[in-house]
Amino acid sequence: MSEDLFGNEVGRPAAAGGSLGDTDRAGLPLAVRMRPRTLDEIVGQQHLLAPGSPLRRLSGGEAMSVFLWGPPGVGKTTIAAVVSRQTDRRVVEISADTAGVKEVRAELDQARSELRQGRQTVLFVDEVHRFSKTQQDVLLPAVENRLVTLIAATTENPSFSVISPLLSRSLLLTLRPLSDDDISALLTRALTEDRGVRTTGTAGLPAGEPFTLTEEARSTLLLMAGGDARRALTYLEEAAAGAEAVGTTIIHTETVERAVDRAAVRYDRDGDQHYDVISAFIKSIRGSDVQAALHYLARMIEAGEDPRFIARRLVILASEDIGLADPTALTTAVAAADAVAFIGMPEGRINLAQAVIALAVAPKSNAVVMAIDAALADVRAGKIGLVPAPLRDAHYPGAKQHGHGRGYIYAHDAPHGIAAQQYLPDEVLGATYYRPVARGAEAAIVDRLARIEQILGSGADGPSVKPEGRPAR
Repeated sequence: MSEDLFGNEVGRPAAAGGSLGDTDRAGLPLAVRMRPRTLDEIVGQQHLLAPGSPLRRLSGGEAMSVFLWGPPGVGKTTIAAVVSRQTDRRVVEISADTAGVKEVRAELDQARSELRQGRQTVLFVDEVHRFSKTQQDVLLPAVENRLVTLIAATTENPSFSVISPLLSRSLLLTLRPLSDDDISALLTRALTEDRGVRTTGTAGLPAGEPFTLTEEARSTLLLMAGGDARRALTYLEEAAAGAEAVGTTIIHTETVERAVDRAAVRYDRDGDQHYDVISAFIKSIRGSDVQAALHYLARMIEAGEDPRFIARRLVILASEDIGLADPTALTTAVAAADAVAFIGMPEGRINLAQAVIALAVAPKSNAVVMAIDAALADVRAGKIGLVPAPLRDAHYPGAKQHGHGRGYIYAHDAPHGIAAQQYLPDEVLGATYYRPVARGAEAAIVDRLARIEQILGSGADGPSVKPEGRPAR
């Protein structure tokens, strides 16, 4: 008979204090056996486990409904199992992938019957973002009247995938990605506790012997896990089986790679590889080599680099290296960053790849960063000066007595919407910070800016802006 996420036989509800979360049974996957049995055994998520926190109160029997939002493998199902088994409550799990409105109604009817006998029901809904609006509407009265204690898990932002009435009647708890230290602690626990990995006695080694993980192999597992505890424990279990098959209890990097059938990406998120790869990534996009840019993107994704870090660098590059040569570049980069935050990984890799390709093939210009840096250099050098009197605020009483606003020409009243008057302070009069390049959409700005400066009266020598030169003074 198959089992649900809690290790229960499908079709049989978990008994209070019984099989729900009871992960000590032989034959279950290591990731299931190693599930924490109490809140104190949970690794990570300490911001949700303080005394008096909702999870502590929920595990104490207080009736409330919560949404657990976080990436895969950070403990959503584990938390649901732990808090549900602490009291004498009936626990039922349904999956949004398989349960329809009929099944949801049936469970709520059973919960109503149990409540008449004085027994509460915890309803765990996995992948709740896959529930249709109709299915969520069915849950709403049960949550509002506390017919059930709803614990719903999702990898997507509930603000976009859950109806507002249901969300407003529940607590939203955000689970953070597990750190390498968190995952390492779980690996150590799996190697040292009796319910963890042990030899099976099938390859000439005595049964029940513990395994040893080399430091290099541990680092490899951390990289491959990418912050996913379930993945880390699954890989450890496979690596241990591979080591035993060749007659050893020592797990090396080669053992991990052979068991997982995947080479470890040599990438230290805090070391030289991190900086070298991101540098090559940015320089490849700047150099318009889309193939190299995708290669370095793939290396970072495979090594478990934070996709939000990658997205932030793309947003910076869109203005620093492309700017107004393609005004859509920044919009594309920001959209990719929003998409990654919204849907997470692994699907977010597609959004990142789209942005990388678009930015790599876009025309390039560094005129924006050169412009702001040149302006900052003047300001830092003390070239500030007074704001010209016509541009000063003239709204407060007595301002006009000081000449504020006097002689100001309203641009919309001037021909072409451009008013010829002094805008810069005397100290930097004639300075040119922005120098557009003659590439992409920015090429049109070269001509337009020249005409604007003619109207503004840049001087007898004509416009001071010329493409791709040094700022004039």
